[in-house]
Amino acid sequence: MEPSVLGTKYDKIAQWWHDQHVQSAYGVNQFQRAVNFARRGGKALDVGCGSGGRFVRILESSGFSVTGLDVSKEMIRLASANHPEHKFLHEDIVSWETGEKFDLIVAWDSIFHLPLAMQKPVVSKLCQFLAEGGILIYTFGNAEGEHSDQWHDDTFYYSSIGINENVKVLLSNGLSVLHLELDQYPEKHVYTIAAKP
Repeated sequence: MEPSVLGTKYDKIAQWWHDQHVQSAYGVNQFQRAVNFARRGGKALDVGCGSGGRFVRILESSGFSVTGLDVSKEMIRLASANHPEHKFLHEDIVSWETGEKFDLIVAWDSIFHLPLAMQKPVVSKLCQFLAEGGILIYTFGNAEGEHSDQWHDDTFYYSSIGINENVKVLLSNGLSVLHLELDQYPEKHVYTIAAKP
């Protein structure tokens, strides 16, 4: 799915998303585990940041400055309004480049929307964006291939290269896997935490 198309789909539900997630505990324990592995403070990158909220607040309370990316203009507008002290960019992680290095990178329920062919390149890119000693946490599906689902009267695309291939990409980029869990079993939802030595 083209990033601009995906962004438009999330634009339509951005306010609903914000209202549902601004005080949500979804993913908080998992994310806190990653933050606990990280050095306190530094720079954090939130890929698919949505309207901000719980993860940005955790990062902020842990001394991080946050850069958030999202393909939805409306999500970025809300995130900027919610957290004016941080930086939010209407960008696509596939094409976005930076010379910055980040001490913590999170991509929670975002990169599974990428085209299947972009899974390995984008995970590799996230690994390269990490500073030495940096921590990466992201989610993906315990499946291989691509599919679409209906949600909010619209069609959303998903893809995954599965657990083994994700681990191979992390290891080939020099990261160490610290944690891997199917955290919503029997749903095929996986999160992993990895560190750059």
